[in-house]
Amino acid sequence: MGAAFGWGALAASSLVVGAVIALVFHIKPRTIGLIMGFGAGVLISAIAFDLVEEAVDTALGHGAALSGIFAGCAVFSIGNWLIDRSGGGDRKDATGAQQAGSALAIVLGTVLDGIPESLVIGLTIYRGGAVGVAYLAAVFISNLPESISSTSGLVASGWSKTRVLGLWVAIALISGLASLVGYALFQNSSPDTVAFILTFAAGAILTMLADTMMPEAYEDTGPLTGVITCAGFVCAFVLSHL
Repeated sequence: MGAAFGWGALAASSLVVGAVIALVFHIKPRTIGLIMGFGAGVLISAIAFDLVEEAVDTALGHGAALSGIFAGCAVFSIGNWLIDRSGGGDRKDATGAQQAGSALAIVLGTVLDGIPESLVIGLTIYRGGAVGVAYLAAVFISNLPESISSTSGLVASGWSKTRVLGLWVAIALISGLASLVGYALFQNSSPDTVAFILTFAAGAILTMLADTMMPEAYEDTGPLTGVITCAGFVCAFVLSHL
């Protein structure tokens, strides 16, 4: 169980790394957009080859996998809509748009973005005894641009550096706990339940990418977003097949 918490926290520790990078160096929005686009491609690859493919191979039929995707999409969409209405819609903006939002909504939105990824880490540790390197790398890499862009925006909107770092440390610990829940909660689950959880996370992550991450990347990078997203996808694909 300790391993589940540790790996979940490790994957989310890139949030703290990204925050430190943003606090020490001035990173242009275009650069942040490129990193964000690359991270989106990495996560799309992880969804396809580490979550959905594993779910289809695990399930007794295709119903559990399909219903999981739509359930994850619906839960994230509703949660994100509520958070947007509460003032957390610009949590990934790098220009300081968070100033007009709610601190609580920004925190809740960031937690909402990361929990599905962490649940899967704990679940895969229980099933295989170890976490998949490709998936762990995908989560770690994709967290960096989110943290860099959000940190830049939060500081520009008036948050202190201590407060920003405290936010990311807390979310990294919450991610570790979510991984622990994934390890402990589904130990006696049926194959269809496991498949449902895997694709639930896939649907939530894919919806997050489309609703928040890729629009922010395109806003800063323009048409080059597609190219860098494909590059991230290919890199993660190669890593998953090594």
